[in-house]
Parts: sequence; C-alpha cells; structure tokens
Amino acid sequence: MKCPYCGEIDNKVIDSRLSKDGNVIRRRRECLVCTRRFTTYEHIEEIPIMIIKKDGRREVFSREKIRSGIKRACEKRNISMNVIEEFIDELERDLREIGEKEIPSHTLGEKVMGKLHELDDVAYVRFASVYREFKDVNDFVSELKSLLSKQ
Repeated sequence: MKCPYCGEIDNKVIDSRLSKDGNVIRRRRECLVCTRRFTTYEHIEEIPIMIIKKDGRREVFSREKIRSGIKRACEKRNISMNVIEEFIDELERDLREIGEKEIPSHTLGEKVMGKLHELDDVAYVRFASVYREFKDVNDFVSELKSLLSKQ
C-alpha cells in the first residue's frame, strides 16, 4: 500500500477492525519512512450487477442512481440519510442474493417500490408515479385506492 504522503510502499498495519456489517476491514497503517499514519479499507471484490433496461440496454447497477431516486421520493419526509443508506445496502444485498449477473430493471423497480412501501407511503406513491409513468390523476387515485385497501 502506497503512503498518501510520501509515496513509499513500506508501511506496517497498526490496527485492524471489521465494519459493523462485517463486509469491510478498516486498517490503520504507519509509513516506515515518513512515520505518518493513514487509513485503508479492504473490500471484497464483487462482480458488478448488470441491469437490463426496458429497451434492452445493459447498465451497471448504480447505488448513486438509486440513492438519487429514493432521495427525490423521500424529499420533505422525515427519513434520515442513514435510513436511506441502509435501504440501499439491503436492496443491493437482495439483488446479489438473486444470484444472477443480469437483472431486469422491472425487478429492481419492484424491489425499490416494495421497500419504499414499508418505509413511507408518500415516498412510495411518489416513486411509483415516476416508475409506473402515471399519465394522469386517475393513475394516482387508482394507486392510492390500492394502497388504502391494503391497510
């Protein structure tokens, strides 16, 4: 590991800790040349999840794209960024558990809507309106009736 301060590769690990979920190892290192300390993180190298779009294009799963959509749906709702990050972690874990390298976008969309439905009904309807491409107020009313009948 190259020292970010002096560029030397001689260093020693002085502390290692697992992250809360056990997927990352945090290591404190000390450069043997300049004696400065720095932190590195060790992750499992995972095969990227490919999303098959409606038009057949393939795109790498993007946490940032999902985060952006969820944040937009949760705007002005009492939902913390920690909850959103946990939501995305759980979603990505669910996608990896499917065991497929390529996942249709409708599967991803339905999973997001299912998790949003559990989290916040308003965020769910907001996301659904974009995802399901509501054309008019009747589509909103229909979704709201469906939502209310399930409660």
